[in-house]
Amino acid sequence: MSDATLHATAPDPDDFSVQIADQIESFLVAVTEVARGDEPDSAVPFLLLEVSQLLLAGGRLGAHEDILPDERYEPDLGPEPDVDELRERLAEMLDPVDVYSEVFDPYEPRKPPVPARISDDLADVMADLRHGMAHYRAGRTTEAMWWWQFSYFSNWGSTASATLRALQSLVAHVRLNQPLQELDGLDTDQELSEAALEEEAGRVMAEEIAAPLGLGLRKVK
Repeated sequence: MSDATLHATAPDPDDFSVQIADQIESFLVAVTEVARGDEPDSAVPFLLLEVSQLLLAGGRLGAHEDILPDERYEPDLGPEPDVDELRERLAEMLDPVDVYSEVFDPYEPRKPPVPARISDDLADVMADLRHGMAHYRAGRTTEAMWWWQFSYFSNWGSTASATLRALQSLVAHVRLNQPLQELDGLDTDQELSEAALEEEAGRVMAEEIAAPLGLGLRKVK
């Protein structure tokens, strides 16, 4: 029985591929809704939740045995969906906390942190996931699962993990009433050392970003 035939039947909620596809679909819909900007006050906590749930799907893919595609060459999907508008909407919404510093490979010694953007990260993850979803909706379930697993290891897994850490750190700074360093003038086309990051960082109190981002403050004694 082919993938297309399997996909045409009623989906089994206990099937691994159905569960992964449902989690990925939920993330795609949720981030698209956040990017519309209808509820900016809840954007950061909501993104933290959605990225956390997506990484659960990624962890399951990572722990699963290697998934092999049915065909040697990937079927043509046509033009890739444009994520630039989503990227721009997220960047505008998350300003001034969009830029953060990240170490891409924790096992590569003496590698200085580099600037990254939450908006760029989320758009890149969305592009990877949409690519696989196009295969899944076309009935090529094995191809979709192979792509999601492969791209989890090669791109969206590490990207989403970095984004999660940035979002969690942001929420923690605000909830704990801790000052947040703003990377004034820092852009993602720069590669700066940790010392340079500290030198360029300005001081911004968490209260200044808490209200517009919908993060309640907790008093710390």
